[in-house]
Amino acid sequence: MTLAVRDETLADVAAIRAVNEAAFAGAQEADLVDALRRDGDLLLSLVADDGGVIGHVAFSRMQIEGDPAVALAPVAVLPAQQRRGIGTALIEDGLRRLKQSGETLVFVLGAPAYYGRFGFAAASAARFETPYPGPYFQSLALSPRAPSSGAVRYARAFSALS
Repeated sequence: MTLAVRDETLADVAAIRAVNEAAFAGAQEADLVDALRRDGDLLLSLVADDGGVIGHVAFSRMQIEGDPAVALAPVAVLPAQQRRGIGTALIEDGLRRLKQSGETLVFVLGAPAYYGRFGFAAASAARFETPYPGPYFQSLALSPRAPSSGAVRYARAFSALS
């Protein structure tokens, strides 16, 4: 079967939860996705499907002093399917869709070596005030109109993370 990256559907919700729980060995990220969806902050939710959901990426709405931005989190792939480019396919497709829809700026909190492949950089994110400062907080401008500094406010669901 061929891998397809597509928008989540209502029928995918349980499978998305299972993928996140398996990928992160716990419920925290799955709870985050459910809360983002419930609160209406899930901007883009994509699944990798090869006859069943084997991967997921979430992009949620955030704010920079009133300007919209996007948070990439989480990205999850079933452990048995990892290291096969599925996470990369999900992220690349999501970033392409966000750019096409007019989004200007995306943030991620993660491994610089991994997310740097997509153009994320800690240096560009360092100009923003965040609850997650440091080398793992990275940004990617999708447009020259992207804000270049300011206080970052994540969706309410992120406040439940420890």
